[in-house]
Amino acid sequence: MTKRDSSASAACAPRGTDSKDSRTKRSLDLKIETAPVASLRAYEKNARTHSDKQVAQIKASIERFGFVNPILVDDDNVVIAGHGRLEAAKLLGMEEAPIARLSHLTPAEVRAYRLADNKLAELSGWDQDLLRIELGALVEIDFDIELTGFATPEIDLLLEPAGAKGPSQPDPDDELVAPDQKMAAVSRTGDLWELGKHRLICGDALAPETYAALMGDERADMVMTDPPYNVRV
Repeated sequence: MTKRDSSASAACAPRGTDSKDSRTKRSLDLKIETAPVASLRAYEKNARTHSDKQVAQIKASIERFGFVNPILVDDDNVVIAGHGRLEAAKLLGMEEAPIARLSHLTPAEVRAYRLADNKLAELSGWDQDLLRIELGALVEIDFDIELTGFATPEIDLLLEPAGAKGPSQPDPDDELVAPDQKMAAVSRTGDLWELGKHRLICGDALAPETYAALMGDERADMVMTDPPYNVRV
């Protein structure tokens, strides 16, 4: 009986037939290296989108924390995961970026992992109590909390005192006092007052003609408003 050379058989076996243990061990051998940013290519069928705002957030994160999450690429330097990081690296003018090459994956697995890398992250959740503690600790030391990716309104809602949530109640000081109907109204719609350098008009805040009468051809540099009214941010 002739003995079969198991090592030769393993060497000839396609990647897709590797045992799970073998493939896991090979993935543990991943090494972070650097590659010229110009040599990295975005996957032309990448289904994940990145807005300019999000790329700017990734850029700010890299500037503050460093490039701590390498771009994942295949053997041809086509991006598997990290398209947003690649765009941020270009915005930063980086000549090189850290990469990890996933040579152990088959073409089908590469295609699947591109989707899984994004979708699996979406399926996670937050422990709201612990999240509130972590955000609160950053607020206390005046850390730029928007580097976490949370928007200011989200943070405000999360840090509200317990029991403060729910339908907001109008501030008693904002209650309008019904006018004495026996007295003649002093102002009329369309009245315009000059107050030094300021102008005050009585009119409908939703009507364009009100602003035309108040400002003419000028445009406001800043608007301080609170629509919808009596709703907590």
